[in-house]
Amino acid sequence: MRYVSLLLVLVIGAAGCSNDDATTEGTRAPLACDAEPVIMATSDGIEFVRTPDSCFEGLPDWPYAPEYVEIDGLRQGYVDEGPADGKVVLLLHGQPSWSYLYRKMIPVLADAGFRVIAMDHLGMGRSDKPIDIASYSYLGHNERLLGFIEALGLRDINLFVQDWGSLIGLRVAGLNPGRFARIAVGNGILPVFPEGVQPFPAVENPDEIEDIPAPFADIPAQQVPFYDGCELVIPGGGDIRYFGDWMAYAMKAESFRASEVLEAMTWFDLPPDEEAAYDAPFPSRTYMAGPRVFPSLVNEVPGTTAEAWAGLTSFERPFLTLWAANDPGLQGSCEAQQQLIDSIPGAEGLAHDRLPEASHFLQDDQGEEIASRLAWFYSTVPLRRGDRYCEILLFESTAAGLEAEVWGTQNLSYCPAASWEALDPMTIRAETGALSVLLNGPRIWLVSSASGSEVSPERMTFGDLETRFLAKLELDASGAIAPYVERTVLRTTTFTFTSGDEIYELTSPGGTVYVMQSMAQFVDPDLTLDDLPTLGSRLELPEGWTYQARTLEAELVVVADGEATVIQDDFSNTYQRR
Repeated sequence: MRYVSLLLVLVIGAAGCSNDDATTEGTRAPLACDAEPVIMATSDGIEFVRTPDSCFEGLPDWPYAPEYVEIDGLRQGYVDEGPADGKVVLLLHGQPSWSYLYRKMIPVLADAGFRVIAMDHLGMGRSDKPIDIASYSYLGHNERLLGFIEALGLRDINLFVQDWGSLIGLRVAGLNPGRFARIAVGNGILPVFPEGVQPFPAVENPDEIEDIPAPFADIPAQQVPFYDGCELVIPGGGDIRYFGDWMAYAMKAESFRASEVLEAMTWFDLPPDEEAAYDAPFPSRTYMAGPRVFPSLVNEVPGTTAEAWAGLTSFERPFLTLWAANDPGLQGSCEAQQQLIDSIPGAEGLAHDRLPEASHFLQDDQGEEIASRLAWFYSTVPLRRGDRYCEILLFESTAAGLEAEVWGTQNLSYCPAASWEALDPMTIRAETGALSVLLNGPRIWLVSSASGSEVSPERMTFGDLETRFLAKLELDASGAIAPYVERTVLRTTTFTFTSGDEIYELTSPGGTVYVMQSMAQFVDPDLTLDDLPTLGSRLELPEGWTYQARTLEAELVVVADGEATVIQDDFSNTYQRR
């Protein structure tokens, strides 16, 4: 049997998998409506149909009113939720889905204060549907997306794309990077083929209707694991030879319906009413030219994406990848994800991940989790090596001595100088009731990337400087933060220093090594990164202590599991014990 993945991917043999409840012609949920098509035409003579509103009534978890913008005489459908003045989040689906795929993500992002726009590609969802496959093209989809962005006046866009949404959205972003604040990708790519190449044979006689066996019939409703880590454990995995078969099935098969693809390529079983919702835009074959032709548009990609890819590989704004761990296609591979991480500057140091219990349509499987991560990603400032930040320590008495809550600007801002310099410790003490207050900044971050336990949602604003809760610091009764004396910080973190980075270490007489994680600029405001290689000559090191700068030949990982042991030097630079 063959499992068909969705784009530039594969058909996989998987002996032994069977499903008595498989999505076959005899057991599918009924269509949402059986509307008779009414063929209309644009002023340019493009014939199209428009799915009646009745087909979308009562869809589960879909209370959203449609919005429309007309482009070249054809309506582009979308939903627009959340505050009108919120930061824009643009969600782009692939084939053969529509914006319903984002039903679990829209409310999470809207409740987080974003203006969430989920657009239906031409021929999909509530957008108009030309009935001739010749009315669809890869560049046409790109031009319509750009026209949509311009018509709505969208700026500083936070983008999320998947499947064909990535081939379209990433090309538009690569050619127009200034319009995008941040980009996130789930199981998507932007392939670059040389001009003149035809990746797959064209489907012959595309308007013929054939009785082609459904390639998804034997996939269990509850997916089985396809991977062991990054290794496909299914015979034939990674073989793209059969993508031409998928092109032919989508184009010509009498049985082709959106719901069978969504059911097969989600980890969890879709209930019949949700399957029907995916079919709702397509009451009959007349409405299906868009999803039918989408796979074949891969042959129009060669020669059209090189410039956009060059733009992406220069994109320094934050770029995040969130992958499904069980998508057996090439889009779902670790290699596809890693290529984006390695190629795009803005991906450096971010919390890229592969989500368990998720397949190709990961928005359906793990929508709430993805939206929660995106809400954080879209609202934060990445902290990278060389970036400025500040911390405020609020001290209180404990039975053991003193404890300080650490509040910092990390991931919220780069600690604007005017805001920081306007702060007054006595005012903060009066406002918070703290025993004492320490302004611990500005500082310069020296870690290549950091990850750890779940980020606290707690926020506190000092003056006009927003901070978040980071950790607790334990001190003895004296409250002194003396240099070269170990202290305990209650946090769970993993700090990674990349191969080739220069690092700065203190070593105690007993051989304990501490690596610098941040440089302070409040003891000596003129201290810079260029001073660190020779800083040892300026330190008043205790007897037996040494300081060295060295270039890493391999990646260095420093882990704190609940507790981190830290010290400071004479300049209040902070080091963590390795």
